[in-house]
Amino acid sequence: MLEVRNLHAYYGKSHILQGVDLEVREGEIISLLGRNGVGRSTTLKAIIGEVEPQGSISFRGEEIAGRKSHVIARKGIGYVPENRDIFPTLTVRQNLILGQKSARPSGRWTVDSAFDLFPNLRERADIAAGVLSGGEQQMLTICRTMMGDPQLVMIDEPTEGLAPQIVKRVGQLIEEIASHGVAILLVEQKLTIALHISARVYIMGHGRIVFEGSPNDLRANDQVRREWLEV
Repeated sequence: MLEVRNLHAYYGKSHILQGVDLEVREGEIISLLGRNGVGRSTTLKAIIGEVEPQGSISFRGEEIAGRKSHVIARKGIGYVPENRDIFPTLTVRQNLILGQKSARPSGRWTVDSAFDLFPNLRERADIAAGVLSGGEQQMLTICRTMMGDPQLVMIDEPTEGLAPQIVKRVGQLIEEIASHGVAILLVEQKLTIALHISARVYIMGHGRIVFEGSPNDLRANDQVRREWLEV
């Protein structure tokens, strides 16, 4: 579905991504792990067009590297940024409607199906999104992205700053989305949730992929965890 080959990206003169290779297959949950500052978020931004990429980014056989973000999104890639980016003065329902590609919903996801994914949002449908808790705002951002009916969703640090119970619920929501055939590329700091829900994991270090394997492969590799993940 998504194939990234020899991906490079820069911030000014800083060479952030230094030849990243990864792929996401149909319906997979893939986690991109690593310490802060190694290029995980930049990888997502390069794929979605927020950072200028050098290299190949192929989605469903079509080269999308260098396309505008809105064009890439309409190809079927959703993006949930780390800062959530809700519209705080709009209601929960209005935020969800803004995620639709057109005024007439035609995809797999509707406002009601978003509420089914996270019933707490239904109870708050007509209140301003800005008064939601951090966990509820994260759920709203993910559900709003689904309203665009993406085939692949990239989610950046969805559990950052959330209480343990909400972290568990975010993991369940991601699994539920994947069960509908949506592939997910997840940037996550919490190893426990990533290993629980992922089919495969990649680890980044110094702007490159330094490990690829199953969660069990990573659990069995103490050296990789010590060198590239543990603080």
